[in-house]
Amino acid sequence: MNRETILLNKFYGYNSFKEGQYEVISKIISGKDCFCVLPTGGGKSICYQIPALLFEGLTIVISPLVSLMKNQVDDLKTIGISSEYIHGGLSLEEIDGILKRAYFGEIKILYIAPERLDSESFIKKVGKIDISQIAIDEAHCVSIWGHDFRKSYLNIGRFIETLPRRPIITAFTATATNQVLEDSIKLLNLKKPFIYKGNPNRENLQIYIHKEEDKLEFVTDFIKENNSGFGIIYCLTTKEVDGLYGYLKDRGYNVGKYHGKMSIEERNFNQEEFLNDNIEVIVATNAFGMGIDKSNISFIIHFTMAKNIESYYQEVGRAGRDGEKAYCHLLYNREDIASVEYLINTSIEFNRREVELKKLQNFIEFCDYEGCFKYFIMNYFGEKNTKDYCNSCSNCFKNEEVRDMTIEAQKILSCIYRTKEEVGESVLVDILRGIRGPKIEERKYYELSTFAIMKEYSGTLIRDIISELIEQGYLSRKEKTYSMMKLNKKSLEVLKGREKVFIKLEEKSTDLCLDQELFKRFRILRKDLSRREGVKPYIIFTDNLLIEIVNNYPRTKEELSKIKGLGENKLNKYGPFILTVIRDYDKYKKAIETGAN
Repeated sequence: MNRETILLNKFYGYNSFKEGQYEVISKIISGKDCFCVLPTGGGKSICYQIPALLFEGLTIVISPLVSLMKNQVDDLKTIGISSEYIHGGLSLEEIDGILKRAYFGEIKILYIAPERLDSESFIKKVGKIDISQIAIDEAHCVSIWGHDFRKSYLNIGRFIETLPRRPIITAFTATATNQVLEDSIKLLNLKKPFIYKGNPNRENLQIYIHKEEDKLEFVTDFIKENNSGFGIIYCLTTKEVDGLYGYLKDRGYNVGKYHGKMSIEERNFNQEEFLNDNIEVIVATNAFGMGIDKSNISFIIHFTMAKNIESYYQEVGRAGRDGEKAYCHLLYNREDIASVEYLINTSIEFNRREVELKKLQNFIEFCDYEGCFKYFIMNYFGEKNTKDYCNSCSNCFKNEEVRDMTIEAQKILSCIYRTKEEVGESVLVDILRGIRGPKIEERKYYELSTFAIMKEYSGTLIRDIISELIEQGYLSRKEKTYSMMKLNKKSLEVLKGREKVFIKLEEKSTDLCLDQELFKRFRILRKDLSRREGVKPYIIFTDNLLIEIVNNYPRTKEELSKIKGLGENKLNKYGPFILTVIRDYDKYKKAIETGAN
C-alpha cells in the first residue's frame, strides 16, 4: 500500500480512491500545477488535502464562502488534521495568532477568502510562512465567462507573484466549459498545468423537467409524498421565497427560508437549522449557495428556471452527495423567461450581460430539448462521447418510473445459472445478499462468484425485481414447483448483453438499509454527538456510513474497523458509542423475543 492510500485509510477511512483522485494527487506530489474539474461529490478536497499532509509546509486554500470554509475545517479537525480558517469575524490579534501557529508548522491547512488578499499587510505576513501549496476552490469564479465571476478572485494571481518562493498551485471546480477552463488557467498563471476533467455526470441524480404545471400544487404534493427527506426549493426572487415559504408554513410543513434581504443572524440561524436536520425543507434564492455541504439532501426543486446551465447543475449537485438517489425537479414556465431576462439586465454589470443572456438562451434550449437531458448537459461541458440515453431523466423515463435494471437482472440470472436452477427464491435471495443459511453452507454456495453480489439490496427489492423478470418473460417458473426458476431464451439475451431490461420499479434508500429501527437509533446518536461537538450531523457520520454500519452489524472494534468510510480517528473517537448502541439494540431485540415467547 502506497503512502497516499495509507493516509486515505488512516484519516478518511477508505481503502481506494474515487475516479481521478489518485491521478491528480500523484501529479501534485510530483510538483506540477493542476487544474481539476470534478463533479460535486467527486472528492475534490481530498485531492489537495492528502498532498498537504505529505508536503513539509503550509497549504493555503482560497475559498469563496465562510460557511464552506467552516464546514471543511470542522470536518478536518474531526478526523485529526490540524486546520484553521480566517474570516471577518476574527480580531487582528486572533488572525495574527493563527498566522503565528502556521509559521511554526502547527497548522497543515489554512482556509482564507480571496478578499483577504486585498490587504497588503496580510500578504506581507503570509509571505513569511513556508507555503508548499495554494489550492483555489471554485476556480471558475476567476473567469468572466464563468457563471459566478468574482472580482476578488483576480487578486490570486498577483498574490502568488509576491511570494518569495512560488508554491505548487492547484485549482478545483465542479463545472467549467472549455472556454472557462482555458481562461481560468491563464488568469491564475498556472505553469504548464496537469488538466484533469472528470466525467461531470452524476448518475444518482434523476432530472425531471415539468412544463407549464401548477407550481404550488406540484410542490405541496411532492413534499407530502416525500415527508422524510431533506430538500431545497430554489426561487428566483426574494418575493417568491417569502410567498412560497408562507404558503408551505401555513399548511404545517417543516420549512425554513433563506434570501439576501433577511438579516445575517436570521439567515445563519435558518441555515444551521437545515444543516442540523431540524428543518426538512429550505426555500431559498441562489444566495443559498456554495457553502451547503449537507450529504443527505434527497431532492432539489427549481420553482423558477435557473439563469444558466452551470448554476442549475451546481445547484442540483447539492443533492445526493452521499451517493443515494436524489430527485431534481425543474418547474419550467415560459413566462419565467422574461423575469430572468429582467434580473440579468438590472443586476449584472453591462460588460457581462451579453455573456449571461447567451447562457440563458442555452438554458432555454436545454429545457425545450426533447432528447436526454443529461446528454445535453454533458455535451455542454464538452463531454462528446456520452450516451444519448441515461435512464435517469424525465425524457428517458417518458414521464414514467421506468428504470434500467439490466445489471441487476444479469446478477440474478447469473446466480440462477450458477446454482444450476436448483434453488428456490428464498435461498437465491440469501445467496445474492450474502447470507449463509443451512442450505448455502451444505452446498457451499458461498464459494460462488455471485455470493453477496447484491448485498446492498434488500430482500424485498430483489424479490420485486425477480417478479418483474418473470412478468416480462425474462425468467420462467419451473413446472410443478412453487418458487424455483429456470432460464429461457430471453434470459440468455440479457446475460449476453444483447437485450436491456427496463422495470417500472421505484428504489428508495430505505431498500438498502436492512434494519430501519437500528438506523433511527444511530441517527439519534449522531444528533447527540453533533450537539456535543458543535458540528453538523453529517460531519460526524453520513447516512451512507450509518447504513453501512447497520448492514454489517459489527460487534467488535476489529469488525468496525473494516467499515468503509470510518477512518482511524473516527473509529477511536466514536467506536465505543457505536458498539454501545449495537449492544443495547441486541438486548432490546432479546427482550422483545423473550416477551413474545
